[in-house]
Amino acid sequence: MTGRIVLVLTSPRTTPGLLSWPAWQALHAARTVYAADPDPSWLDALAAAGVTVHDLAGLPVAERAARLVAAAGETVPEGAGVAWFGSPDGDPGLTDALAIRLARLAQTEAPPEVELLVGAHDVAGARLLDLVAVMDRLRSPGGCPWDAEQTHLSLLPYLLEETHEVIEAIERPVEDPERRAHLVEELGDLLLQVMFHARLGEEDATEPFDIDEVAAGIVAKLVRRHPHVFAEIEVDGAAEVVRNWEQIKAEEKQRTGLFDGIPASLPALSRAQKVLGRLPEELDDAALDRIAGGDPLAAVLLAAVRRARLEGVEAESVLRAALARWEGETPSAVS
Repeated sequence: MTGRIVLVLTSPRTTPGLLSWPAWQALHAARTVYAADPDPSWLDALAAAGVTVHDLAGLPVAERAARLVAAAGETVPEGAGVAWFGSPDGDPGLTDALAIRLARLAQTEAPPEVELLVGAHDVAGARLLDLVAVMDRLRSPGGCPWDAEQTHLSLLPYLLEETHEVIEAIERPVEDPERRAHLVEELGDLLLQVMFHARLGEEDATEPFDIDEVAAGIVAKLVRRHPHVFAEIEVDGAAEVVRNWEQIKAEEKQRTGLFDGIPASLPALSRAQKVLGRLPEELDDAALDRIAGGDPLAAVLLAAVRRARLEGVEAESVLRAALARWEGETPSAVS
């Protein structure tokens, strides 16, 4: 029998019509091109390129495999072979059914050759499109009732919680075998919050925005604030990068107050470190006492934050790490 079957693999994250050149060559060379419930946009793109697709969605998977093998045998004199244009869902069960069919055929005659051809590759970040699609399904009619009820405000506790869980994952010991998996999971949970808020923005009746606008905004900001990478500015080390960043940020924000833009919801130690970092010079003990308003404990805390700044560490992180170490000790070791 012999013959040839080419399975052209595609991706649901690829723009219709965007295929590799070998894939286009295989589709044009095939005597017949089959598929199962192909996307209409792909059908239009293939038809525009002169490729006719025969839809076998009405047949069980085993019969689709049988049709492929039989059609390949019919092309033996011509050598053109047949092609299968892959569905976005990967055509579950087709390769198994095809393998069974070919194994049975091999007992009596030479089976057709089968070639797997990747016709469309995912670019880096393409799986984000899957997250967009899932979020759309959850918020659309017939989706999840809980997700449908959420607002920007109702999601705030989850945004805060997921942020802290990411921090916890990052601060796990490097030698922890579960650190990588934990960090990947928690970053995904945090990414969901960003996607959720972007989806809510898309539904806003007065001032809508979507995830593309969110992404475009941060891309533009990164380019503006890295002129040493995207322009002709030269810098002498990371410290100058930080100074340039703050200067560009100040010009963009056009803030009038010295402490504008420091979130009031930050933990106290983090906020204090931000506040002290905005000052033109380091404060002495007398100045810290004035800020503390005569509260000796507040003055001590401010002094600790000042020391953390001078040593180039985050006071919040240092204290959190110390607590984690202490909590990990056995009761008998605590003194």
